[in-house]
Amino acid sequence: ESDTASEISFQFSKHKKTPSIGSHSSDMASVSSVSGSVLSVYSGDFGSVDAQGTVEFALDYDEKNREFQVHVSQCKDLAVVDEKKGRSDPYVKTYLLPDKARMGKRKTSVKKRTVNPIYNEVLRYKIEKMVLLIQKLNLSVWHNDPLGRNSFLGEIEIDLASWDWSNRKLNWYPLKPRSLSAVNGADHRGVMNLSIKYVPPGSLGPKNPPSGEVHIWVKDVKDLLQLRPSGVDSFVKCYVLPDTSKKSYQKTRVIKRDTNPVFNHTIVYDGFHTEDLKDACVELTVWDHEKLTNHFLGGIRLGLGTGLSYGISVDWMDSTQEEVAFWQEMMSATNEWIEGLLPLRSL
Repeated sequence: ESDTASEISFQFSKHKKTPSIGSHSSDMASVSSVSGSVLSVYSGDFGSVDAQGTVEFALDYDEKNREFQVHVSQCKDLAVVDEKKGRSDPYVKTYLLPDKARMGKRKTSVKKRTVNPIYNEVLRYKIEKMVLLIQKLNLSVWHNDPLGRNSFLGEIEIDLASWDWSNRKLNWYPLKPRSLSAVNGADHRGVMNLSIKYVPPGSLGPKNPPSGEVHIWVKDVKDLLQLRPSGVDSFVKCYVLPDTSKKSYQKTRVIKRDTNPVFNHTIVYDGFHTEDLKDACVELTVWDHEKLTNHFLGGIRLGLGTGLSYGISVDWMDSTQEEVAFWQEMMSATNEWIEGLLPLRSL
């Protein structure tokens, strides 16, 4: 079963001034062509290497400048991503949790062909000490891939409320497998690992692409609900709202008996104008497949969460703060893969 990339064309029309309730959504987008094709650059299991090695860093808070500083020194004995070439191109990324907003994300430079990278870089956050103390620092190491197929190499999470701020020395910390602590809760349904990218019309050359494109790469899902002893047979559905005619409908293949399914399925929607990103919403839902009926496991909605679409009040424009931040980052960083780990929720 090869990984697939689906291409959907959309033509977003301007909203009628007085649409009838329940009918305004179906004429928002029409599919002019659908093609499912094998795209070799997306095949393979990315991000499946086991976390190993250590990272050396130090934390400090500059009271005078009201600045939180993360001094990233180096890493040792990282996992090798490309075993044939024996290489990894690692970089370090930090987030302030629980809000993975763009303002909370920092990255070091990428070091090529090494599992022992030396950075000596300081990642800075302008933030009040009181606000900082109610957050956690998530520091993770990734292998950088020019096609956006970044692989997770390990992480460490620090509760800043209990951090010893008199300790300003560089210390070594073991890198751990991906943590779900940031999204665990009463309604925990698992987390989706995905990347998205917006390519504006004409940004790659004259009339290339002819219209804007939204790329959605569903990588994997972790910690799904297990509804029966044999496990879960899951797949992901994707819609671009406000389309309700099911013309935007795409789905991945079914992964059987696995609560941590790897999909590596990419969907490309074209026909997007930049202004459409303010009114559209990408809905991704995970389902357990059975012969008679499919059971909903959880989902996410990527959009601005304004409650409005083309001036009309809609209940599906309800993105969480984290989902909104993810969508906004895609809008502001065009032609760049934006990676995220988003909690599934009831919709």
